[in-house]
Amino acid sequence: MIEQTLTVVALDGLTAFLEAPEKKSCEGCNGRCGSQVFSKLFGTAKKTLPYKFPQPLKIGQKVTLSLDDSHVVKHAFVVYMLPLCLSLISALFVAQVGLLSEGWQIIAAIFGAIIGYSIAKTRVKSLKHEIKVIKIHPISIPLTQIDGD
Repeated sequence: MIEQTLTVVALDGLTAFLEAPEKKSCEGCNGRCGSQVFSKLFGTAKKTLPYKFPQPLKIGQKVTLSLDDSHVVKHAFVVYMLPLCLSLISALFVAQVGLLSEGWQIIAAIFGAIIGYSIAKTRVKSLKHEIKVIKIHPISIPLTQIDGD
């Protein structure tokens, strides 16, 4: 199970819009690694996850959700491996059965990847993730100093 604690940033009835806290970069490279370069290139726009709860929540409240690991593995396999495998199979098919030149093998590999991508795109829409609520954290009351203490 993958667990993540999210914060309620907006409400619409019983639907709460959740946002993950920003993760700090590692201290080993001081922000010069590949992940930092990509985050600077593609921006750091935060994504919100809408989730309908059986009870009303408040903005700022924390919620811990979990996701089954097997769904993530299936999802990754479909997205990454299906286009790659269809690309290789189509190139090998054209090379061995069609006995065509290298240029045709490259074209067949590209078409195989495009077909694999389109199949993966439709399969991903059908995959459903079962998100479970682990804990709804109570809103903490800020501590203030009382005069005379």
